[in-house]
Amino acid sequence: MAQIEVEGQISLTIDDDEISDCGSVSDETSPPSDPFMCFKRDGLVEVSEGSPEHHVLRGSFLVGMRPVAKQTNVVAIHKNSSSSLTRKARFDSFRLFAEAVAEKCGGNAQERYAWYGGTREELLEIVKHGFSRCGKPVHGQSYGVGVHLASAKYPMEDALSSEVDEYGLRHVLLCRVILGDMEVVSPGSNQFHPSSQKFDSGVDNLSDPRRYIVWSAYMNSHIFPTFMISFKAPSLKDFQGLLQANVPRANVLKPTTPWMSFPALITILSRFLDPSKMALINKCYKDFRERKIRRPEFIRKLRIATGDELLAKIVKRHRQGGV
Repeated sequence: MAQIEVEGQISLTIDDDEISDCGSVSDETSPPSDPFMCFKRDGLVEVSEGSPEHHVLRGSFLVGMRPVAKQTNVVAIHKNSSSSLTRKARFDSFRLFAEAVAEKCGGNAQERYAWYGGTREELLEIVKHGFSRCGKPVHGQSYGVGVHLASAKYPMEDALSSEVDEYGLRHVLLCRVILGDMEVVSPGSNQFHPSSQKFDSGVDNLSDPRRYIVWSAYMNSHIFPTFMISFKAPSLKDFQGLLQANVPRANVLKPTTPWMSFPALITILSRFLDPSKMALINKCYKDFRERKIRRPEFIRKLRIATGDELLAKIVKRHRQGGV
């Protein structure tokens, strides 16, 4: 049983045995329209909305999503629980490394919760196989070359790295992270490993860290994804500057850029394109839904079939409320 404090806000209690004892959920009865069918197929189990666990996780996430908490809707929470032998072995390895780091650091491994955002496909790959790459973050300030995670108090730091899927959902992982002895890494640094054997990880600020940096050598031994949070939120890029400036929520303006789903876009395109092109687009979209191709590949094929000029006109009219 592990109980980890979420930086002075809330405590999460998670049974370690849940990782190995909970079976994966079959997706045989899931309808094609189920936005979480791939989650179930990959061994993620939905956390019941009325459970204390769901209440704590949802509350902790929304507290850190200011200034857009009121406009953010947590749609589902899934737990990384599977009887998969490889996933059980990965978690057992994580526990062993936590014990080793604790012994090195005088009994405290500094195990924390932290957020990691990305595309749905990327996060599912991490849950199944672990991290395959690390580097500088897509959004926000870089602190060396490593896996950048947001501390539990600041989920919006990594929510900015999430991408809207075809259901209008964004996704972030809540991970358990072994930090050990932390050192401050300067903004814009090219550091990619500990500066000495004394240190295990990096942070942007020792007293109130927003960013944890786990070096590539430790990215699959010191990070274990525990939950996937799926949510709907306004265009977060509209709030990026406000986040960095720490502007009070009362002064935040509502986002002005509406979002258009792929199904809505395809429906509109059917008014302008001939049947052969629509058949190609629908096939590509089906492949994307079935995860045969990734999002960038689908968008590339969509642009080729449609043409950037038509896409630009449709998006412009949509923003003006004319589509």
